[in-house]
Amino acid sequence: MKRKIAVAAALAATLFGAAACGGTDSDEGATSATGAVDGKGKTIKVWLMVDAETAWKGVVEDATTRFTAATGAQVNVEYQQWANHLTKLDATLAGSDVPDVVELGNTEFSKYVFNGGFAELNKGDFENSDTWLSGLSGACELDGKTYCVPYYAGARVLIYRKDLFEKAGIAEAPKTYADFLTAADKLQTGNAKDSKFSALYMPGQYWYAAMSWVKSSGGEIAKKDGDKWVGQLSSPQSQEGLQKWVDAVKKYSKADVTKNENEQAGIFAQGSGGMFYGNAWEQGVAEEVRKDPNDPNSPLVPTKVKGKLAAAPMPEIPSFLGGSNLGVTQKSANKELSAQWIKYFTDAKSMDGLIKASALPNSTALLDKAATDNPAIAPAALSAKASWFPPNAEKWADVEKASVLQTMLTDVLTGKKSVADGAKWADEQINATLNEA
Repeated sequence: MKRKIAVAAALAATLFGAAACGGTDSDEGATSATGAVDGKGKTIKVWLMVDAETAWKGVVEDATTRFTAATGAQVNVEYQQWANHLTKLDATLAGSDVPDVVELGNTEFSKYVFNGGFAELNKGDFENSDTWLSGLSGACELDGKTYCVPYYAGARVLIYRKDLFEKAGIAEAPKTYADFLTAADKLQTGNAKDSKFSALYMPGQYWYAAMSWVKSSGGEIAKKDGDKWVGQLSSPQSQEGLQKWVDAVKKYSKADVTKNENEQAGIFAQGSGGMFYGNAWEQGVAEEVRKDPNDPNSPLVPTKVKGKLAAAPMPEIPSFLGGSNLGVTQKSANKELSAQWIKYFTDAKSMDGLIKASALPNSTALLDKAATDNPAIAPAALSAKASWFPPNAEKWADVEKASVLQTMLTDVLTGKKSVADGAKWADEQINATLNEA
């Protein structure tokens, strides 16, 4: 997934003073008594996204130093740009000179797992593998096998106006979903004179949010039954969660029901909103200085919400995570060595470095520590404790491309379909797409 998690992490580190300082190939070396592969004379090539270079290069260097000391192997880290990394990876994997280790966004990994681009890994070799964030690890698992390792994450949170909370007599961030609804009611009442005001700014095609509400009620998007995928949005649990989301959007939001969430932070920055549900880094986007959207020649000025925002976990709503995973390419000639480098780069020491750099660690067992050690990421860390991932189906990307969920949500919000009819239609589309031969 293309995202600004690490860019925002670097900004947060500055703002809050938190700076970061498989199969076996026959040509690999023998394993030493300490369990490390003898890699003397070998060099592995690692592709990381540029975020690691700008936000936590020291973590990369420390893991590499420890890996080299243990194995004798050298590491050539090449930093990639999000804009063209998949095109470059596809072209490279088609040849023979491939990187050994590759970072991809969590939602990008499934395609390469299904097409055999990455080698199987021994999950038990990696620290905290029994508590990996499910929102990251979901992309790594296929038929009981593991093909990648969670690296770091960013979570969605409730971002709200502190000044409007105080004015409405709301003493603290909501702790329960009932508290959230009460806060929304007070904000709505207190700002009734503003016809554009949204107590909760929620675009109608924000399917990550809608499905988070579905998950909160125990619902699912789809599940595998034998060799077939079966849509689950018509289940009572899924409909309950979907109805809760629809009710909140209809009552509290003035956002366009035909739009997604891509521009929500910028629109919220214009000042007619009390709360929105977004990635933690979107708080910074909403508060950053910018030009008047109606005047391209205007000077940079603070937004109407500058210094007025705070974040908290969205109560009782599991988060869809953004983030990255790491895998060993199937064509790598150094699979064991490559897996060992990932082991160092995702161990507790490296996770501590990521926490200092304001990124979330890859394990639920480390989230409390992250919240304590770096208060800047506490809301996101607490939100990430409950996370989810879309159906890990080979053709799920086709469901997204066809905007099935987005269409369903708009149809329901505009009254074109009831929740039950919309869910039934979406299940039919999901079944047809995921099971297409």
